[in-house]
Amino acid sequence: MSETPVTAEIKPAATILLLRDDPVFEVLMVKRHHQIDFASGALVFPGGKSHAGDHDSRWSDHVLGWQAYEPDQRALRIAAIREVFEEAGILLAKRRDGAPMSGEACPMDVRAAVDAGTTSFIDVVSDLEARLDLSALTVFARWITPPLTPKRFDTWFYAVSAPAEQLAACDGRETVDAEWIAPSEALRLAAAGERKVIFPTRMNLKLLAEAQGAQDAVTRAAARALVTVQPQIQARPSGRVLVLPPDAGYGAVEEPLENVM
Repeated sequence: MSETPVTAEIKPAATILLLRDDPVFEVLMVKRHHQIDFASGALVFPGGKSHAGDHDSRWSDHVLGWQAYEPDQRALRIAAIREVFEEAGILLAKRRDGAPMSGEACPMDVRAAVDAGTTSFIDVVSDLEARLDLSALTVFARWITPPLTPKRFDTWFYAVSAPAEQLAACDGRETVDAEWIAPSEALRLAAAGERKVIFPTRMNLKLLAEAQGAQDAVTRAAARALVTVQPQIQARPSGRVLVLPPDAGYGAVEEPLENVM
């Protein structure tokens, strides 16, 4: 297989690690639809590409923590919150009066309209008289896709404790299942071949599994120096491997290339 030139466009993306401790330490994961062209059928964290609407200056009136972040980081956090809303129905926001969101944030048809682009996310949030909580998100990791496929992403991973008052439900289009699962159990299922888990997801599950609970995971992420992960392809006597930066927090990782594809 030929490699994609390093000049291939790298698109900004955002992913959410939504965490809870009840009944045990778990993360929300969704199963990608088998017809989706990227990571089809895989168990992943909710997330996706940043859109133009995530940069809308009107968001300044509809978010908490606006002044705390630079424009690109604001947009990425809005994208992350939008993606988990579209894919799992969770809205990381507070009512204008400070009350938490509860139950089902929006009907499925509203989520579908946001996903399709026929309804803007900012209008939905405005109609709900809510404000997105950008400060609730803690940077967990940043990965840039190596030049292996035509699609490359600069993906920011964010960890956040899940709102206890909301229910998660998959969208049925991009995702066909949504489940809370212990990081160690997701890794076990992947190792047994019972679930498809792509390499970056697997590495971040391993990092997540080192935590003792949701708050511990968030605390560890906040304390960890952010090292952008740009996997490198290197040759070994046994074949080509994907190597991660040794100071990125994942330990010494040399993954056979056939395990990544």
